[in-house]
Amino acid sequence: MLLPVYAYGQPVLKKKADPIGPDYPDLTTLLADMWETMYHADGVGIAAPQIGLPIRLFVVDTGLIERKKDKPAVDTDQPLKMAFINAQIVEMNEEAVSYEEGCLSIPDIRGDVERPDVIRIRWQDESFQEHEATFTGINARVIQHEYDHIEGVLFTERLKPLKKRLIQRKLESIKVGQVRTDYKMRFFNVR
Repeated sequence: MLLPVYAYGQPVLKKKADPIGPDYPDLTTLLADMWETMYHADGVGIAAPQIGLPIRLFVVDTGLIERKKDKPAVDTDQPLKMAFINAQIVEMNEEAVSYEEGCLSIPDIRGDVERPDVIRIRWQDESFQEHEATFTGINARVIQHEYDHIEGVLFTERLKPLKKRLIQRKLESIKVGQVRTDYKMRFFNVR
């Protein structure tokens, strides 16, 4: 089922998400709905706060990035399609790399964000089996972007100060629903 994507200004996007356990109701259905919503919105990742749930859950499919490009990848990492439950970043390298990002919750705004190119993360899969692995390149970037969502951080907060000032009016327009998307969104009630 397609779920509405919560837009910039929704309080759930600024809340640190809570962990979940194996008894979380209808997790299989929720994950299927998140994948469907992400693909329908032409995204490469989506986190539970973006669909209104303050829980530590996100999904990524970096293979979609390659299918969107006209040129071959610079990144040599294998595409990643995975769900992350109760994720915790345990290590990041010092060197940051800049790359243009966007977000389903903040349509029509893109900007260069500096992030570490290598991360080590611990998470659980859909069966709540523990994993820990190192990710690099675009996989590390997309994971960090979605991880930020479960920490209550938006990519716009990581932009340079001038860019932040330049997009402020657009952000306010998004907040009150003055934006068009090809997917259903839920906007902040300003009353």
